[in-house]
Amino acid sequence: MISCVATLRQLVIRPLVVHHVQFLHSTPANSAARKGTREKARKKKVKVEIEKIGFIPHNQRGKDRLNALRQEKHIDDSWKSESIDNVWIGRYCKWRVYSVPEAIECHRETHHPSMYNEPNALLNVTIELNMQGEKATRFVDKFTRLAMIPHKFDLNEERNILVLAKGDDILKEARDAGAALVGGVDVIQNIQSGDVKPSEYQYVVAHPNIMGEMVAVRGLLKRKFPSPHNGTLGVDLAELVSNLLTGIQYKAVKDDYQQNYGEINTSIGTLNMDKKHLEENLVALLTDVNKQRPKREGRFITRVLLKSPPSSEMFKIDPFLYIPEERIVEGKSQKKEVVSDEQDEDKEAEAKN
Repeated sequence: MISCVATLRQLVIRPLVVHHVQFLHSTPANSAARKGTREKARKKKVKVEIEKIGFIPHNQRGKDRLNALRQEKHIDDSWKSESIDNVWIGRYCKWRVYSVPEAIECHRETHHPSMYNEPNALLNVTIELNMQGEKATRFVDKFTRLAMIPHKFDLNEERNILVLAKGDDILKEARDAGAALVGGVDVIQNIQSGDVKPSEYQYVVAHPNIMGEMVAVRGLLKRKFPSPHNGTLGVDLAELVSNLLTGIQYKAVKDDYQQNYGEINTSIGTLNMDKKHLEENLVALLTDVNKQRPKREGRFITRVLLKSPPSSEMFKIDPFLYIPEERIVEGKSQKKEVVSDEQDEDKEAEAKN
């Protein structure tokens, strides 16, 4: 009888216990499973939008990645150590800075008859520029100028100059100075008719007394139209023609990929010229280039190298011995002033005294 009662208790209590355990543990698990299933179903219903990319030319594909791998052209070796001997490994030390006479003498040694045998080779200069404008997104445009130099040399190129003016005496002076063609209103009419082609002349020089008649050919001359800014308009035509025939024509070219890098390559004379004359020509060129400096802080001319073909040697010089390295400082009135290093040194010397 006792065993039957125990069996009945087990039959009555066991389902209750099993049902209670199932309610506490299995129901939240099933609910969580259903919730995860519903979330997956909702995610499947979300429409994935695929961004379409237009056609990219073959020469533009992967351009951003290539630009990121390009080497920085503005070379800064200020972090390197200076050489303590006369023989060093270039990649681990700063570039040695030469004076202009030292660099010229080094080129003369390599162009000696016992080596390259080019004692009259051209002395070329490479001027590297920071083309950054006043704003971070603006850059200085490429420009072409003519620098007047004190000491003339053979440029190995022919320059044809057209001179327009009124007055036989003025035209005679221009012709004697080396102008290829001189004339007055008759030449202007020939330009309009096409008998005289401005493309055959590198420069067009004019006297102020004929500017009223030249308005008719402004569209035909375009950038060659005389202007005092370009040194092609003035009273002394003989001097203008002489400067245009012997001046250094140079062009600042920007890099296609690095917009803030520009470079000028030109000649300042030949190795057989006097060192002092070559140095003065270089100073005149640097002064003219520095006139194109944008109104911002920092350097415009970053590096200057002297070369002489066929040698591949490049000698670095300090351009700021000849042109001011301007920087912006704050004065007592809290206004920004632009002063040169020489002025700054003078002020320091006065303060010590």
